[in-house]
Amino acid sequence: MARTSSIERNTNETKIRLDLNIDGTGKADIASGVGFFDHMMNGFTRHGLFDLKLKVDGDLEVDCHHTIEDTGIVLGNAIREAVGDKKGIRRYGSCILPMDEALVLCAIDLSGRPYLVFDAEFTADRCGDMDTEMAREFFYAVSYAGMMNLHIKVLYGSNNHHIMEAMFKAFAKALDMATMYDERITDVLSTKGTL
Repeated sequence: MARTSSIERNTNETKIRLDLNIDGTGKADIASGVGFFDHMMNGFTRHGLFDLKLKVDGDLEVDCHHTIEDTGIVLGNAIREAVGDKKGIRRYGSCILPMDEALVLCAIDLSGRPYLVFDAEFTADRCGDMDTEMAREFFYAVSYAGMMNLHIKVLYGSNNHHIMEAMFKAFAKALDMATMYDERITDVLSTKGTL
């Protein structure tokens, strides 16, 4: 059974259409209007082996904030919808990902209880046309809309591009692990009986 979702969200600030296949092969068709963010989302798609189509028309004449934050909301909703009842999945995923001099840890629990811990500092205001402070805003939106516990910690690194790219790729690998089926899990992985 295909684990897919299609979400459309229209506000006065952004118009977003997103199609997600959790069990994809890494195909991306992404156009947010923010080139560096597109690069991050392409890395997320490829390294998580998801299929993702994303089209965003945002108020970039203001800045990139609404475009990136609202995309996080839509992606979180899409992940939650595609995963479904969570029966048979591993629930937890983690990755420590190197990118040149940077090393980033990401851990996920698809618990149904949203929480973000984001332990990272950037030394530049921007990477390309993306404000570096938007990394936290994006992952916050994903975690709360996706109802997941998400921890991201930069262990070390000096190049802001490498740090941010390692975050998105580590998140992809951790999410891929958390959404995988395990034949030993016949219901949801919880002593409560529900997630």
